[in-house]
Amino acid sequence: MPEAMPPLLYGTAWKKERTSALVEQALGVGFRGIDTACQPKHYDEAGVGAGIAEGLARGLTRDSLYLQTKFTPLSGQDPERVPYTPQANLATQIRQSCERSLENLRTNYLDGLLLHSPLPTTAQTLEAWSVLEELVKSGGVRSIGISNCYEPKLFRTLCEKTAVKPRVLQNRFYAKTGYDVELRALCRTHGVHYQSFWTLTANPHVLEHPRLRAIAARHGKTPEQVFFRCLMHEGIVPLTGTTSREHMQQDLDVVEFELEPHEVRVVFGLLGSG
Repeated sequence: MPEAMPPLLYGTAWKKERTSALVEQALGVGFRGIDTACQPKHYDEAGVGAGIAEGLARGLTRDSLYLQTKFTPLSGQDPERVPYTPQANLATQIRQSCERSLENLRTNYLDGLLLHSPLPTTAQTLEAWSVLEELVKSGGVRSIGISNCYEPKLFRTLCEKTAVKPRVLQNRFYAKTGYDVELRALCRTHGVHYQSFWTLTANPHVLEHPRLRAIAARHGKTPEQVFFRCLMHEGIVPLTGTTSREHMQQDLDVVEFELEPHEVRVVFGLLGSG
């Protein structure tokens, strides 16, 4: 497992038949973190595994990669393509999903396994979490987390009342949730990586704002690069799902420059939150 989570992850949702080639391309450009899910409805996890295999065949090593996938509850699955036994109990569903992910990704361990969303009740979420903890203790999963969790009370419970703490919170980064100010503060307190998705798509008003564009011009960068770099300065790990090789390279290049503290404040001011 990499010593630290990569500062930017390549997201593989909605890639369908292009998944393998795009993952191979992303690795070739320089991505070392890949996010996927055991959810055939929106992801081709086996295609992700095929793309990774090509990268390994070209000289990459497994321990240089951060591979993260998710257990998707039955409510989020296509009924015709559920990757585990739908009638099984929750614990069995999670274990079967993890086994399928290991097969799909052609690996003997996962760097990260997330709940794709909370379960309908806190008790069910904690039940699912206990199964993830068992998978960590068995050695097949290195770290665990949760996605699409927008309730600070629930997330605080996971941070404070569990044996194996969350390492990741992955949420949509948009105005409707106030950009998760309280949740991001909890992440800082508990040493959790906050990952953002839908980061560019949900924020055209920020990318088009003259003040951000002026910062981009000063640095000779695109507005998208400045926005990603700003989030990284605040400890956020963005996901990018671009299919453009040029944009992949631009996204990776964001680690090559720094923003001034006042520039970061300006950009976060455009979000209307801190």
